[in-house]
Amino acid sequence: MAALLEIKDLCLDYGAVRALNNVNIEVGEREIVAVLGANGAGKTSLLRAISGLRTRTSGTVLFRGEDVASIPAYALASRGIAHVPEGRRVFATLSVSENLKLGAYGVRGSRDAREAKSAESRVYELFPILAERRNQFAGTLSGGEQQMLAIGRALVSKPSLLLLDEPSLGLAPIIVQEIFAMIRRIHDEEKVSILLVEQNARKALKTASRGYILELGKVVAQGPADTLAADGKVNAAYLGSGIRSGGGPKSKTAPEPESVLESTPESESAPESAFKA
Repeated sequence: MAALLEIKDLCLDYGAVRALNNVNIEVGEREIVAVLGANGAGKTSLLRAISGLRTRTSGTVLFRGEDVASIPAYALASRGIAHVPEGRRVFATLSVSENLKLGAYGVRGSRDAREAKSAESRVYELFPILAERRNQFAGTLSGGEQQMLAIGRALVSKPSLLLLDEPSLGLAPIIVQEIFAMIRRIHDEEKVSILLVEQNARKALKTASRGYILELGKVVAQGPADTLAADGKVNAAYLGSGIRSGGGPKSKTAPEPESVLESTPESESAPESAFKA
């Protein structure tokens, strides 16, 4: 399978703390790849480095063979990379329709108004509830509806690579089922590759074809999703009854505040590795 995204020896520092340490990851054309790990493992930092929200310390981020690690985030959108951040981050005081229009803003120069309107209409086909709420303020939507809007806002840019950061975070189980079904549908119908960071390891591995596990900023396991799911250490740390601290990821119930995300490296509070010999 041809590699759409190749990350080679990627390092990312927050001051004196190394959040990513020689990370190597690939995402193929029209592939779903999951990235799992505990709080502080470096998962969000990884997505931010790919989408241009953080500057690498060293290493390369190749997208369609081009090193894009030094390209700013706004320019990467027009190249086909769309990032759905943790916590959804919709524009609360704008309508659903206005949020979707902003998703196409970064690629406006290469598309006409008709194409942009068509992309918005397609989002309403994928998420009919958003069509019903199109004139409603985004801040008044439920958590699940806001997650749909965040994904839809990314899709209107017609990406080749969709970066999803914790799409099930804080949602009721029945809504989580809908979100994962939609991720699969988007992959199948929109022909988009997806790099999925997710706290629900079991759902993520059922959805993805391959997976990587990050601990303390390093890749400690990788392989086909079904192989990872059957691995004893992975199963004990990530797929057992509950999420454990000290040997696996700690469950999140709410996104970290913006100030924490901007100033605190993930690896500061990372738990002890579950993959020690």
